[in-house]
Amino acid sequence: MPSPRRNAEGRPLAACAPSSSGSPAHGGGGGGRFEFQSLLSSRAPGADPTCARLRASESPVHRRGSFPLAGAGSSPALPPPLPEEDRMDLNPSFLGIALRSLLAIDLWLSKKLGVCAGESSSWGSVRPLMKLLEISGHGIPWLLGTLYCLSRSDSCAGREVLMNLLFSLLLDLLLVALIKGLVRRRRPAHNQMDMFFALSVDKYSFPSGHATRAALVSRFILNHLVLAIPLRVLVVLWSFILGLSRVMLGRHNVTDVAFGFFLGYVQYSIVDYCWLSPHNAPVLFVLWNQQ
Repeated sequence: MPSPRRNAEGRPLAACAPSSSGSPAHGGGGGGRFEFQSLLSSRAPGADPTCARLRASESPVHRRGSFPLAGAGSSPALPPPLPEEDRMDLNPSFLGIALRSLLAIDLWLSKKLGVCAGESSSWGSVRPLMKLLEISGHGIPWLLGTLYCLSRSDSCAGREVLMNLLFSLLLDLLLVALIKGLVRRRRPAHNQMDMFFALSVDKYSFPSGHATRAALVSRFILNHLVLAIPLRVLVVLWSFILGLSRVMLGRHNVTDVAFGFFLGYVQYSIVDYCWLSPHNAPVLFVLWNQQ
């Protein structure tokens, strides 16, 4: 009977290697436990760093990048704050909100009332009549008419009234041109620059010179001319319709006309306070009488 193989130390090979069948007779029980423990140790954390890193990189959390892994470095630096001028003003003042709302309502209402702004508008057939009414409130006809009446007047009281009317008209032209040059509000977009006579400042809209003149002249006439009640009502209607026609023609916005009425009312108060007479302005009346 052949002798079993021996290793270098003279021991049988069967005593060193475990049996593949795993039976206790051949020492398979100890070998099986050894193989099971080695398998567990290979799957334990820290056993194979390469496999652990691979499993971490394949995890859904790591792929999405939604949450940083535990033990990662410090969080990325926050972006620098925006400059003060680039930040959004989340708390605007009540006055600013009110002014913006008033401006929006003004533009919307002015566009709605501009029914005669063009020939193709809804009331385009009334446009020639509105333009004739525009001429009745223009500054040049009033200045020329006042100068003509002043040259034809032969009474001291009449010349005094006409002299103050001329002064009020000149004051109106000066103040309106000054405010228009300072504010520089453009006329409505639907306006057509086909006015009777326009100066350089007439390209601006605020305030309405026709509205200031209508309020000034109507108050002047009502206070210094003796008129019947129907004529007084007609003067008031003329000033109101003239101001409304400025919006209907698309020349001005509603706030331009409203401020024009207020400015014309104040202008008459100034003229009445600085009333020119032969007592406080004798040189002016003497020079006029010499002419």
